[in-house]
Amino acid sequence: MHAYRSHSCAALTSANVGDTVRLSGWVHRVRDHGGVLFIDLRDHYGITQVLCDGDSPVFAEVEKLRSEWCIRIDGTVKARDESLINPKLPTGEVEVYVRDLEVLGPAGELPLMVFGDQEYPEETRLTYRYLDLRREKMQANMKMRSDVVSSIRKRMWDRAFREYQTPIITASSPEGARDFLVPSRLHPGKFYALPQAPQQFKQLLMVSGFDKYFQIAPCFRDEDPRADRSPTDFYQLDLEMSFVEQQDVFDTIAPVLAGVFEEFGGGKKVDAPESWEQISYRDAALWYGSDKPDLRNPIKMQVVSEHFRGSGFAIFAKLLEQEGTEVRAIPAPTGGSRKFCDRMNAYAQKEGLPGMGYIFWRDKTADSVAQELGITVKEAQAKLKSGEVEGGMEAAGPLAKNIGPERTEAIRQQLGLGKGDAAFFLGGKPKSFEGVAGRARNVIGEELGLTDQDRFAFVWIVDFPIYEKDEETGRIDFEHNPFSMPQGGMEALQGDPLDVLGYQYDLACNGYELVSGAIRNHRPEIMFKAFEIAGYDEAEVRKRFGGMVNAFQYGAPPHGGCAAGIDRIVMLLAGEQNIREVILFPMNQRAEDLMMDAPSDPTSDQLMEIGLRVIPQD
Repeated sequence: MHAYRSHSCAALTSANVGDTVRLSGWVHRVRDHGGVLFIDLRDHYGITQVLCDGDSPVFAEVEKLRSEWCIRIDGTVKARDESLINPKLPTGEVEVYVRDLEVLGPAGELPLMVFGDQEYPEETRLTYRYLDLRREKMQANMKMRSDVVSSIRKRMWDRAFREYQTPIITASSPEGARDFLVPSRLHPGKFYALPQAPQQFKQLLMVSGFDKYFQIAPCFRDEDPRADRSPTDFYQLDLEMSFVEQQDVFDTIAPVLAGVFEEFGGGKKVDAPESWEQISYRDAALWYGSDKPDLRNPIKMQVVSEHFRGSGFAIFAKLLEQEGTEVRAIPAPTGGSRKFCDRMNAYAQKEGLPGMGYIFWRDKTADSVAQELGITVKEAQAKLKSGEVEGGMEAAGPLAKNIGPERTEAIRQQLGLGKGDAAFFLGGKPKSFEGVAGRARNVIGEELGLTDQDRFAFVWIVDFPIYEKDEETGRIDFEHNPFSMPQGGMEALQGDPLDVLGYQYDLACNGYELVSGAIRNHRPEIMFKAFEIAGYDEAEVRKRFGGMVNAFQYGAPPHGGCAAGIDRIVMLLAGEQNIREVILFPMNQRAEDLMMDAPSDPTSDQLMEIGLRVIPQD
């Protein structure tokens, strides 16, 4: 028999009754039933119930076992009584009577329990991550991650891509975040960088004649942490293709992701890739307040400035006299109660805005009829009851009183709302309130039950502007990826830079950006002009990106690609809200590895070897 096991803890069935077996694993739970000890023995594959009584030669040793001790047992497989069968376990029809025991690794007092669903502080979980990872949910998440990566690889190979590995130690290449720098021992005072992405290398592969490349690539960015972003490193499905247009990239990556979400999504609906909407960046900001909208929520915001221009609501009326301002409405079907409207107004205030105006539509009340006709409320009630005064619907809320019934009705019709519905309003320069409006839209959809929780909703965001203007300095700079091919090529760069759009695209799912990519600018003369508009001369471009610029002078093919975040994909599939739940050994919110004590102080010898000195910070 094998030194440690003849079977895994998920392998035994009723067909093994009477067999002598050997199992190894961890003590998941111990139960003492008056002289009979039951132990749930757990390994990576599952759980088997083992039992021991006073007739066993190792009963005294079994009595000493505690949670998370690592043990080996030999025993005989027995059938459980029919009333004791556990249908939730693959091994639920059998149990193993222990005849021999070896303690492979005793465990001290546990800082966190593996059995059960207790919540522990993140600091505890990350310090003792090896224990945290033993928990059932974490085991399932990490197995899913491995299976997802395997599925992606197979799907990419099936689409005639080959996997190539690009360097980890390289030159600095700005991708929108800070680099992690690596000092060079052989070249004192100079630094390598860990790649923020394999961007330049994968483009160079296209110049080198490799038609289709992909890689499950590690990327390193010194970023501030968020729930959906690691502060140090992450993995992405990185791909690039030659002789392609934007739609070719969509047609390549979309079926891969759709297949993965169908395979691992637990039965949630995944729309066919050809039906995924393509929405311009500007429309996404207008309708959803985000470039990664959650389309499970049907709410679409609209501009309603004309209904407030010159109205009795002075705040909006005066605001609209300023250039570049507008008023937008967030429709809220079924949200027509003062309690809900006040709650959403308080939400906006918590987010840093003065508040959100609102209107809601309800049955006409006796109070409003009395006020309208100059009669008592009791008289109004009688007229409504008799039908002498027609009931119907009325608009309520401070905004409705200020702008009057005609404007209120025009707003209702534009938004397609009715009785029992509401609308919320924000005004100003769009960039000052779009983010809050987008988050408010999400909250409204969730609270009113409008968001379809049983669906993965994908949407392509396209037509990203290449440039933006700093309102304080008037300087033109890149708003998005500077390596994207401008739509219209060199000709597009002759006009207003703020009108230039790039062949750049993102794919969002359920409010998260999963994919980002572009058709690349492979023509040096167009690249130099694009950077010149943003204030970078040719010498600066050659200094920063010399390797790629030089390569483009030797017959560069048109090419494009994208990258999909592995961690976010698995986070969505696992139904988690925090990306650390699907990463084996993540950093904490302060970019610290509590388990390995990183970052740590270097020794004097290490610093001398690379010619560095640490200057203490005040």
